[in-house]
Amino acid sequence: MHKKWMTSLAVAALLALSAASSADDSENYENALALAEQGDAFGQYYLGLMYAKGEGVIQDNVYAHMWFNIAASSGDSKGASGNRDITAEIMTTAQIAEAQQLARECVRKEYKGC
Repeated sequence: MHKKWMTSLAVAALLALSAASSADDSENYENALALAEQGDAFGQYYLGLMYAKGEGVIQDNVYAHMWFNIAASSGDSKGASGNRDITAEIMTTAQIAEAQQLARECVRKEYKGC
């Protein structure tokens, strides 16, 4: 099966899960993480949303900013960069620096173990 097509199927499955009212947040997180680790900008963006809202994970602006920043550099420029900037407005300078460092490390590790 073609990798791009598999990713498209995974995105469709993730969208379906997120739309379902009874969907398990931890399952959504695992699906988004799997996409993000493949370098998929939508999966990375979705992780940013999950961290920003505290859905499936403990709410954390540093990780939200990190994933939005990574998603923006992976191709989701409009939504990710806008949400990154909104998140940055409620963060300290030190938190932003930490998020940027974490993003650099995550990219260096090719999105694994972030």
